[in-house]
Amino acid sequence: MSEEIFLRYHPSRDIVFVLGAGASNPDGVPLQKEMLPMILSGEFEEITNSKIGKIVAEFITDNFDFNIKKNQFPQLEAVFGFLDYFVQHNESLNAKYTNEKIRDIKEYLIKLIHYVVNLRTDKSSHYYHLFWQTIQKHNTNTSIITLNYDTLLEQAFDFLFQRKIGYIDYCIPLMNYEKAPAMRNYNFWINPREPVLISSGENPVPFKIIKTHGSLNWKYCNCCNQTLLTPWDRKIDLNQGKFLGYTYPDKEEYEIRCPLDGTEFQTLIIPPSYLKTLHHSIISQLLSEAAREIRTAKKIVFIGYSLSNSDVHIKALFKKQTSPEKEIIVVNPRRKDSFEFNYRALSKNVRFYYSSFEEFVGNENLAGLIFS
Repeated sequence: MSEEIFLRYHPSRDIVFVLGAGASNPDGVPLQKEMLPMILSGEFEEITNSKIGKIVAEFITDNFDFNIKKNQFPQLEAVFGFLDYFVQHNESLNAKYTNEKIRDIKEYLIKLIHYVVNLRTDKSSHYYHLFWQTIQKHNTNTSIITLNYDTLLEQAFDFLFQRKIGYIDYCIPLMNYEKAPAMRNYNFWINPREPVLISSGENPVPFKIIKTHGSLNWKYCNCCNQTLLTPWDRKIDLNQGKFLGYTYPDKEEYEIRCPLDGTEFQTLIIPPSYLKTLHHSIISQLLSEAAREIRTAKKIVFIGYSLSNSDVHIKALFKKQTSPEKEIIVVNPRRKDSFEFNYRALSKNVRFYYSSFEEFVGNENLAGLIFS
């Protein structure tokens, strides 16, 4: 016998996990400092020989100094900060790099980052699988704020969904929830904020996954201002800059466009920059949702996150929403005074466990301490 029920959240969260690049790096997802070397080194011919790859490489060569043989590259934040200066001031750099060209180059670089991160995402993650098992075992009244673009966290959730134990709530109004005829190929994603059909004996739990910097599997249409979730289609044509999907089972490639108005999709990932623009409507919604989760959480656990100086908005978010008595735990293998100072600036009530993400998910004793 089946019935429709609302899945309810507790008024406050017992734990909010905050995941940084160190959580995805064990599966090969590149760290921020590794992205430009991957793009510029010539290691990937599909990048080097592509239209987008050549344009970005030429811009960086013209405006920055780097040495491939010595493995010396500019910081990614510096490149995006330089681009953002001209974008935000609506200025041109010179006759070659007009303001319009600068805007194109910024989007091309974002798409190259999308491409190199996705190279390591098309697989299952053993560590994220263990992470979800740990949550299931210890405490499901948990939310996750992730600063990562990759989708390994969600892909590892599949065993919970298949067993009707949990549903993912991205906390944004996905286009997939619409029942319009044009959306019939995409409205497979279950909205856990609407009544969910369950069978007798099932008791599924909704989990908020708040991706404050965007995601590889989100496509944004700036015509209807909506986001389409494409869990399996994350590929980009590096010559045309278009998102590609596949027909199944023959896997014929096709361009993904907005099914409602035919507009070409844009990426929805926020690149690292010292001049971040956070006015995107979807990102604003996610930051507001994250603020509510932080404010009501009993405990916040940072894993694999360095609290980078380019993430001033994240520091401000936690500083504003974290009360002095709130417990903060940091799981990270780094033992540096500067690293600890960054976190102690957020709160004096902070504990450090010097462990990597893969060690944490394999250490029952440590998991017990964090969930206790």
